[in-house]
Formats: sequence, C-alpha cells, structure tokens
Amino acid sequence: MTQLAPYPQWHWDIPELFNIGVACSDRHLGTAKAGKIAMIVEDDTFGTSTITFAALAEQTNRFAQVLRDLGVVAGDRILIRLPNSLDYPIAFLGAMKTGAVSVPTSTLLTAEEVAYLAKDSGAVVLVSDAAAWATMSVKMQENIAQTPNLKHILLTQLTSEVPTSGVFNVLSFKTALSVVQQAKPAYATRAEDPAYLVYTSGTTGYPKGVLHAHRALLGRQPAAEYWFNYSDELQDRIMHSGKFNWTYVLGTGLMDPLYLGKTVIVHEGKNDAQKWLDLIAKHKATIFIGVPTIYRQLLQKTTATQADIPSVRHFMSAGEHLSDEVLTQWRERFGLDIYEAVGMSEFSYYLSQSIYRPIRAGSAGFPQPGHDLELLNPETREPVAAGEEGMICVPESDPGLFLSYWNLPEETAKYKHDGYFFTGDYAKYDADGYIWFLGRKDDIIKSFGYRVSPYEIERVYKGHPGVADCAAIGEEIEKDKLLVVIYVIPKPECEVQADELIAFGKQHLAAYKTPKTVYLAKEFPRTKNGKILRKDVGPAIAYMKSSAR
Repeated sequence: MTQLAPYPQWHWDIPELFNIGVACSDRHLGTAKAGKIAMIVEDDTFGTSTITFAALAEQTNRFAQVLRDLGVVAGDRILIRLPNSLDYPIAFLGAMKTGAVSVPTSTLLTAEEVAYLAKDSGAVVLVSDAAAWATMSVKMQENIAQTPNLKHILLTQLTSEVPTSGVFNVLSFKTALSVVQQAKPAYATRAEDPAYLVYTSGTTGYPKGVLHAHRALLGRQPAAEYWFNYSDELQDRIMHSGKFNWTYVLGTGLMDPLYLGKTVIVHEGKNDAQKWLDLIAKHKATIFIGVPTIYRQLLQKTTATQADIPSVRHFMSAGEHLSDEVLTQWRERFGLDIYEAVGMSEFSYYLSQSIYRPIRAGSAGFPQPGHDLELLNPETREPVAAGEEGMICVPESDPGLFLSYWNLPEETAKYKHDGYFFTGDYAKYDADGYIWFLGRKDDIIKSFGYRVSPYEIERVYKGHPGVADCAAIGEEIEKDKLLVVIYVIPKPECEVQADELIAFGKQHLAAYKTPKTVYLAKEFPRTKNGKILRKDVGPAIAYMKSSAR
C-alpha cells in the first residue's frame, strides 16, 4: 500500500451576504488587480478584445441598471444565448448584481429549444447576438404564447439598425449600456439566494434546470487549490478551449479565475488544433483547460512539443474520461501531466487529480478537501468498503451543492434526502485511497464532453410523421470516443430514408445532440414490460445498414 500524506483539513467560511457578480469584478477595485486584464477574447470574425477588472465592474454595473430600468427585479430570470465574447461575463455577472438569476444556454440550440428554455425558466429578458436572433426571431415570435414572460430582447454584435418586432421590445445591448448615467449599488444577495440556472439532459425528454446559489462560487474554491495549481508569482493566464454556456467553462473559465483575479483567454470561431497552440504562444498562457478531444487533436494533428508552448506549466481536462493512451502520449511529447477532474451540473468538479499526489492512470484522483463525500449503498445507506462499488453521496451541507431542480420538487426530493444528495454516479476506492469513477447506471450518453439525453432525442424523432419508434444510444467508434446514433423503426406505410432523418435531427436538435448515424430497424429488444433494452439495441437488433455520416 502506498503511504500518502493526508490532504489538509478545509475550513469553510461562507458569509451571510455574498454576490457572484460583485465577487468576480468589484472585489478587485482598489487593489493592484483593478487595472489588470480580466479577460481576452480571440474571435475569428471580430478580432482580439480585452477588458480590465475595473472596466468589468463598471460594465456589469451598467448592465444591472439596464435590467432595473426594464423592470427586472430580484429573482427574475435572464436567458443568455451568446457566443464567447466580453458581453458574456457582462450579462452573466451583471444580471446577478440585480439579484436576478442568470440562465446560460448554448449557441447550438435551435429556436424551438430556446423557446422551451424561455418557457420553462420563465425568463423575462433574452440576451442574444444579432446573427443568432436573425435566425431565431420568427420562430420565437410564433412561440410567444408559450413564453408569456419574455418581453425584452437585448442584442449584441449589431452591425446594422436594431431589428423591429411587434412582439418583443428589441434593444441594442451596446447602446443600452452606453446611455446609463448612474448605476445603483448591487443587490445585497445572501449566499444562499439563487444565482444561476443551468440546464442539463433530463430523463423525461426535456432539459432539466439545475438551480445554484451564490455560495456555489465559494464551494468551488477547493478546486482552485487542488486542481488548478494557481500561482500569484507567475501572473497566471488561463486559456480555456470551451464555451461559457457549459458549467465546466462557466466555473473554470469565468467565475473561478475572475474571483481570484486571474486573466482568462477564450476563443470564438473554428475549432482548430493549431489555433490553440498559436493562441497559447501569443498570450503566454500558463494554464490550459480542455476536454480529451482537444488533447487528442493536438497529438494527432500537430507535431508540437512543450518547446512550442513553453509558458504552459499546467494542463487540465474534464467532461469525459481521458484515456491512458492520450495521457501517455502527452507525457512523451510534452513532458507534463494532464490533470483530470470529474464533475456534474449539480456539483461542478469535486473529484480531481492534483500536483500533490501522483496520477494513477484511469483514476479520478481524490475528493477535494472540504468535500466530505461518502460512497454509500443506496439501499442500506451504509458506506461501502474499499474495492466495492458505491453511489457517490454529497452532504447537503456542502456549499458547492445545487439548491434544487427547477420547478421539480419531486425530482429534488428523489435525490436530496436523508442529509445527502444521492448523485446517481458510482465509484469505488482502491486500497491506497484513489477513487475510481464508474459513472451512472442510466442511459445518458457522453459524447465529446457533452451529456446527451437519449430521451430528448427520441422525443424529437417521435414527432416525425414516418417514425413509429426509435432508440438513441452512444456508439463507440474507437476507445473512449462515442458518437450519438439512433435506431428508427419506420411506420409501415412510410418510406423514410436515413438521410431524411439525419436532416430532421439537424433541424430540430442542437448539433451535439443530432445523431451522426441513423439505422433503420425492424424491432427492438425489450423487457417483459415493453421497455427497450437500450444496451442491447446495437448488438442484438436486425437492421438495414442504411446510414448517413
């Protein structure tokens, strides 16, 4: 058995009053960090833009006042559908300064999906870029009866006049900020008050809202020390390869580093392996954060070594499992480790590897100090022994834990009870205390870092007039690489083609949810109760090999 020094005891200090918007901007006013660059955005279309902490504080205050002038009050929801840009932190943090709840959404979502989130969240304001609104506006106006609370649209990146709408009050984001004369002080939120609402794949065929409190930012501070490996002396610059709408990026690429006064670098545009190397070199990034797909691309599509990006001293990964093969090749080429973490929408990243203990390939590392997790037998509520599989359970007192599932009290009670949040994720400890993450015992598909609900895909496809039944699954095309595919049983009287069904998915689903392959099936393996045996669909089914890739 390896003797490992214990992690130090973590002491939580959660104040009664705390506001994420203030903590990530105004906190640095009056310090040497006020004039420091808070964020750099590299956009393939709009070029390079930067903002200091002082300017971020001012702009978020202005945005908060814009919302107040529109009648927004504490508790209202603000839907944000923006690409990576400086407008993103201004809207996300500024909304929280009013006591409102920020609702980040993906730019990949269709108008139908955005309308659903607007309806479910009850959002009163939508912040979008002008190009996206041009493609969404007609559909959103058609769905106005479904979104009665949504009144105002704030558009960024306008290159022409503000488009008119007989339904919504459409305003220029930039102009609205510029006319603010004086902003009121930020709303005094309690640490326990709602701050932001993220949507994750649900088991009902619809996304499920996960509501977080302002304390969630403080709840992630163990990760800042035991996963990030920050350094004040080196003036860290963190480059993140993801999009802000994802909770992984909202935390590691926006809230966490800004709270500690670090500079964040993000990119908007084509995902290209060489681009990351060029941007790292240009901005002398010291920490790089990605998903396993990005690291595979850097290994496969470039010949780079650490000599090409000498400023980077720490690499991080999450979203899906980093294979032993990628880690080994990375060490050989770059001479450094990639530190992996495991998280979830309800609890961010709470298991991680760190510089303080050797990486054991395949292991998720250790629970971070302060997160007193238990691996429990969900039936007996008793802890399991080392080597045995148990459900990861989080004490409800953990400040990083979510508040509730939005408008789903029964769902919340199903997972939060007896003093714990029962995550549904399973893991086991080895004899040395390393934790081995086993994942969920449900059907959620993890594809290229995204969590995709098969139920949501199936719900959409069942709306096609030629589909009698369907089953969405993840198809492994190589080790640790899953694609979303769907098996479809056509209605007897219909002659549907795979290409047609692929196009249907692209029309109604975000790109990362759209099946890459359609198989036309005759029957599905099922339980006695008629439920599809999803895990047996691929190998057992008799299907025609009609597919589109």
